[in-house]
Amino acid sequence: MGYLEKIEGPTDLRRLSMDQLEELAEEIRRRIVEVVSRNGGHLSSNLGVTELTIALHRTFDFSRSRLLWDVGHQCYPHKLLTGRNRRFDTLRQAGGVSGFPSNTESEYDLFDVGHAGTAIATAVGLARGDQMLGRDAPVVALVGDASIVNGVAFEGLNQAGTLKRQFLVVLNDNTWGISPTQGAISEHLAKFRSSRQYDNLKRKARELLPKLPLVGKPMFDTLDMLKEGIKATLAPHQIFEQLGFQYVGPIDGHDIAHLVEMLDILKDVQHPVLLHVHTDKGHGCDWAMADPGKFHSPKPFKVEAGKVTIHNGPGKSWTSAFVENLLRLAEGNDRVFALTAAMPGGTGLDKFAERFPERVLDCGIAESCTVDIAAGLARAGMRPVVAIYSTFLQRGFDQIFQEVALQGLPVLFCVDRAGLVGGDGAVHHGFLDIAYLRGLPGMVLAAPADELELYEALKLGLSLPMPMTIRYPRANVPDPLGDCPPFVPGVSRKVRSGDDATILAYGTMTMPALDAAELLSVDGVEVAVVNARFAKPIDRDMVAGAFAGGGPVVTVEDHSICGGFGSAVLESAQEQGLDTSLSLRLGLPTDRFIAHGARSGQLAEVNLDAAGIASAVMRLLERSIDTTGAGHTVRPALARDLGLPVEAGGVLAVSHRRLSELS
Repeated sequence: MGYLEKIEGPTDLRRLSMDQLEELAEEIRRRIVEVVSRNGGHLSSNLGVTELTIALHRTFDFSRSRLLWDVGHQCYPHKLLTGRNRRFDTLRQAGGVSGFPSNTESEYDLFDVGHAGTAIATAVGLARGDQMLGRDAPVVALVGDASIVNGVAFEGLNQAGTLKRQFLVVLNDNTWGISPTQGAISEHLAKFRSSRQYDNLKRKARELLPKLPLVGKPMFDTLDMLKEGIKATLAPHQIFEQLGFQYVGPIDGHDIAHLVEMLDILKDVQHPVLLHVHTDKGHGCDWAMADPGKFHSPKPFKVEAGKVTIHNGPGKSWTSAFVENLLRLAEGNDRVFALTAAMPGGTGLDKFAERFPERVLDCGIAESCTVDIAAGLARAGMRPVVAIYSTFLQRGFDQIFQEVALQGLPVLFCVDRAGLVGGDGAVHHGFLDIAYLRGLPGMVLAAPADELELYEALKLGLSLPMPMTIRYPRANVPDPLGDCPPFVPGVSRKVRSGDDATILAYGTMTMPALDAAELLSVDGVEVAVVNARFAKPIDRDMVAGAFAGGGPVVTVEDHSICGGFGSAVLESAQEQGLDTSLSLRLGLPTDRFIAHGARSGQLAEVNLDAAGIASAVMRLLERSIDTTGAGHTVRPALARDLGLPVEAGGVLAVSHRRLSELS
């Protein structure tokens, strides 16, 4: 039995020697690789933070101290050390261990967190709250994967610098975020090798090292030359010290003994301290270190003889389809300029950068800044395309409002990972983008159903004199619906005819809606399906046609039902004076978050699969029957198909209960 199997909690670490802790680190890496290779998940960042996590838990008692994670995807070693090793095989699976800190899983996870830049500011709040309530609880904020360049992180540093108590920020500097760290701050960090703390340590070394036999004087001379050489490369002032922190480092983030020694010195310092730790993303796996971006969040993979094969599965992803079609359009338009916020690989823009390196910009983990740069590009006459995940675009909302929509600038937002995202769970679901963008005057909101429609949507977005947003999910593109008419704002596309009910589907929900219609057709229920294409401007003729006959109308969207596409449909119907009593909106619930698991299972959970949509249509047909048995006018053919008696005029002479039994 290895050391990891014996770890029931962090207190067990204090019984292990430094050599044993080193062996434990290797066991943790093997365990992470083993599980992520089966389940997918975040790999290279967790391999890089293993020793640091061990050292933190060895030094601090986080059952009473405060540990705040920034960029929560680097928490796997933390989970293994805090009692979740036996369940770690269920990582990212439905009902299993979350891939991010989760306060329902463990007392050691204070917040559910999956966005960058939040830990320092949250830690300031905890520090002040504990101080007000008389608690003496050390606070540690662990910042990593380049999230220190985020604006919120610097706002937190600004607040933390005023504290008059213990407060430790550990900067895990691996020179990478999801992709290589961008910007002047990252370049400045690379030069950090000296500070007041360095001088203090040097003075202590001057006193102690010469007393050691043989190695003392040579070691000190080496340290002195190193220090002076490094000192010459630095600016006179360090940014963290100007913000009120004592800066310490950088130190080797893979040397457990030194990490423990340094943390033990700093844990009781009664003023803000920033410990700069340098780590290698993917440490311990040559293939992960060689390409940290590729193994940031891989799908399941196999390692054989040092060669790694990632199982991408069949089909083309929406992300791949996006960048391929954007490249087609950029070939003929040299004003197209692509931007992202630390996600060139995740959004597909790494491929765009290979072809047009001068027309792409990765702004780092700074969504608000990315949007503002896009606004400037648009004002200058370029056609900026901003590719950001839905969950992260929320962070740039004010800039979308102020600098883009208010100015009426033609910025095209391509919103990846819209809707349910599978294993990453609640912290990454993109379920609010329609709601928070739909209220912006002049904003066009579109969602294609297949790749041909994606091309037409991009083509439209690059031609409009106003901002436009295109949303698509973390999934594969389906087979095309057929010949694709051009996208025209506010014009939908009917893809199936039927007289018994109508399904209005938004974007990729068109395919399960068609599947639901086929299921219903087997029972003789013929349902029309409309691919809405636009949530804004909504197709008023589509809405009028759906409600005109008085039959059931179901709206379907991979988004919250609050303020989404279905809400837009009902608002339009109300404006036109239409009866909406036989309507139902299908979407994500507004009163709970959807847990991690397979995307297909998540869709089924919220009735957005074919069976759930078909059931919703049948429930509306059930409601259409008067509970007194007086009946409801429907097509006689439908009544015969359902085996029901038909009176003159095609009135169903059946009870509410009878139709319920049939449905």
